[in-house]
Amino acid sequence: MTTQLEAVSKPKGYVTNSNLTLFGIGTALFPRVLTALKIPSPINFLHFVMIPLACGSVLFKSRSKDPKQVAISKGILLSLFLFLIVVVASALLNDAGLVNVILDYLLLAEPFILILTIVSIPMTTESYQSFRKWILQAALINMLFAYVQKYVFKMDKLIGLEDNVKGLFIGQGAGHVLGGSVAMTFAVYYFVTAKTKPLWFRIAIVLACFNQILISDTKQVLLSFIVGYILLYLVNVKDFGKTLMYLILGFVLISIFLWACYNIEALQPYTVWIRPEIYGPDGEATLLKFATFRLVPQHFHSPLNWFLGLGPGHTVGRLGGWMLESYWNLLAPLGATMHPVSKEIWRAVAASWLGDQSSLFSPLFGWAGIWGDLGILGLAMYFYMAFLVWHHVCVTELSKYLMLTVFAFGLVFSQLEEPGYTLFVASMIGLGWQDQKITLQNELTKSFK
Repeated sequence: MTTQLEAVSKPKGYVTNSNLTLFGIGTALFPRVLTALKIPSPINFLHFVMIPLACGSVLFKSRSKDPKQVAISKGILLSLFLFLIVVVASALLNDAGLVNVILDYLLLAEPFILILTIVSIPMTTESYQSFRKWILQAALINMLFAYVQKYVFKMDKLIGLEDNVKGLFIGQGAGHVLGGSVAMTFAVYYFVTAKTKPLWFRIAIVLACFNQILISDTKQVLLSFIVGYILLYLVNVKDFGKTLMYLILGFVLISIFLWACYNIEALQPYTVWIRPEIYGPDGEATLLKFATFRLVPQHFHSPLNWFLGLGPGHTVGRLGGWMLESYWNLLAPLGATMHPVSKEIWRAVAASWLGDQSSLFSPLFGWAGIWGDLGILGLAMYFYMAFLVWHHVCVTELSKYLMLTVFAFGLVFSQLEEPGYTLFVASMIGLGWQDQKITLQNELTKSFK
């Protein structure tokens, strides 16, 4: 049977598709640890090779006869191809380099490639449990690193390193946000799925992860999870009476949270957002947040730019925002290109007194980056890939919730293009699909006995 493929005894030295996929995920979660151990910085790019390689291996070797599994794989694969066409068209219109095309495409499409990979693996109960255990252990290591950084080395007390409680993502500018994002994703996933563990233990894990976002000062992580939950509720709303009740409950909880922000020291950093005067059409926060949408169109040279943007890596995505500049010595010889609008938007950040207050006010956020680089068509194709995953792979409320938190993060900063975070979430979503599939198979097997 196909579902037993990876359980069959393999020759010595044989690497299963599950292990190859886990290695690919590991290259996205642990490269900063490796560079801290003096491994050369190109290790940060290894996941761009390993994830597509794992996907290719799975698609080539798997001989699944499950029609649903095959249909999902074909649909996601087609959407990935169509998205690639849009990225290439944008590059041709704007004279972007080939390396821009490759990196921008992989930064955005890589989590979908990983989901395609996990969905296509014919897992057994044993291989699923092994895969899940490895992912959860990686999340625990991330939390352990954060606690050591805070309570042992007291790295947050070092001048200029206040945001240095970063978990696995040490040495990365937004590493504290990534570490907190992975921690909260793990907390929600573990609380819902670890049903064999005592409730008090699951609550303890959630509280430990929540404390990580407090000690790392990643306010936007909590906000994104709250917004994700609100979106999930709105998606599922059917009863107006219940909706009204939850709205009232939400108002009460928000009121309590606001009181806590001003009266509990650990929550006082959240008061940076509670300034009504900075919002509104002419508020400083509004002007700064939407600077990308004012500045990018000033560089359009054709009506096609509205549909295809200014080119991959040319505006405020992770690639154009700072990655190209950080790795310019490595990428310039490969033909990488930059656009002046990126620096213009950074100057807008530097000129605003809110620029260094919180990433919530940053104009360099995920949806703005996709629109600026790839235009309306790029956004449409990204949403199409997401729709396929939502409709076919997000088979549990948990998976849908995790996906919506990613979309909420896309309104804040660059998490849509942060592989350490997006690949971790993609793993959770893929595992949710495999869990349901294996459960149904086991129930069907029992019914025939």
